[in-house]
Amino acid sequence: MTRKTASVNVFVAGLCVGALLVFAWVRARRPEFDGRLLDFLRDLLLHRVPGDLETEFVLRFQQVTGPAMAKGAEDTAFYGYNRLVSLNEVGGSPDRFGLSIREFHEASQAAHWKAPRGLLATSTHDSKRSEDVRARIGVLSEVPREWATVARGWFERHGKHWGAEPPDPNIQYLLYQTLVGAWPIEKERVKAYMEKAAREAKSRTSWTEPQAAYETALQGLVDAVLSDETFRRELESFVATVRDAGRTYSLGQVLLKLTCPGVPDIYQGTELWDLSLVDPDNRRPVDFALRRRLLGELEGLPVASVMARADEGLPKLWLITRALGLRRARPAPFGPDGAYTPLVVEGPGSDQVVAFARGTEVVTVVPRFLLRRRGEWGTTRVVLPEGAWRNELTGEDVAGGPADVGRLLAKFPVALLSRAGSTGRPGSGRAATTAG
Repeated sequence: MTRKTASVNVFVAGLCVGALLVFAWVRARRPEFDGRLLDFLRDLLLHRVPGDLETEFVLRFQQVTGPAMAKGAEDTAFYGYNRLVSLNEVGGSPDRFGLSIREFHEASQAAHWKAPRGLLATSTHDSKRSEDVRARIGVLSEVPREWATVARGWFERHGKHWGAEPPDPNIQYLLYQTLVGAWPIEKERVKAYMEKAAREAKSRTSWTEPQAAYETALQGLVDAVLSDETFRRELESFVATVRDAGRTYSLGQVLLKLTCPGVPDIYQGTELWDLSLVDPDNRRPVDFALRRRLLGELEGLPVASVMARADEGLPKLWLITRALGLRRARPAPFGPDGAYTPLVVEGPGSDQVVAFARGTEVVTVVPRFLLRRRGEWGTTRVVLPEGAWRNELTGEDVAGGPADVGRLLAKFPVALLSRAGSTGRPGSGRAATTAG
């Protein structure tokens, strides 16, 4: 049996098991349904009932379920459940509050076996908010007390701006998270986003039945909030406390996407920091001339200079070019035959580092929960495979065996190591952008 055939068989088996579980769930919770009818529908949808009409029904059912799920979950629930909106993303689930490192490794190993050429995307034309906005909002989970204090003060100050309309604290909380994630942002972009979010949530207005009084009050709230100079100063001060961690997490997402099992996709414009919201905001024209100019400036630039120009987005562009250059120079570790191997992390920050090897030639090291340690890693070490390694992002040589995480991440927030002496060297930044 080939690897491809085995993967297909596993996928089909998964679908069948999933369907059986769904019908078992329905049978247990809705005993008034005729059991024979449920059995027939189960067999029909699993294509156990032959016939042209039966096949046509199954095909049409499959065509309907995707849009129905998207409209009910992604285009309704995801705009109304605003606990932490970085979780409310297409393909995600707001009730899943992150993964343990063990679960992440298990999922990556499963992807390597089942879908080694599956698409890996962090931003798309259909994202609720860009990868960089999500990363920054996610930092709020590390500073819950500070965030609660700030947000509570804003609620108390701005509640009066709803006018005659009853306040809507749920969407007001969405506004504050959005401003933290996307700041700085123009007022008109915020107003357009909030109108769409309110209509998608369908709690007080909708696309089919827009409520003018509510929408006018919401727009007035946005105007009042963004005209409040005290609020703007407080917002900028708070964003400054989470911006660096958010950027590091953005870089971590990019490096994981570029080195985990699968085929990475880079959405247009996200080569630099991209603080876009849902469409049409994330479909605005991209300044490709700027990206070409910055790409040219990267060649020969030391990593310290790259980091000094972080506000321009150079660290993200640098990471992408170096990682794609490595993929082009050494494709084998990133293909179906390039094993995914979790690496051991020791010490007080062992639960804050994701580290793995691809094949025998590439190692990825990504930090998380940065605000817990305030940048101090102590004796935390990642156990590298034996041999000599080179950090592709800093140019430093690293010996195999236990490696100090603080030293690995001292010059650049994430680490991408390649085995020294192996065939193939990454190309220049400009050439590397064409690598797949």
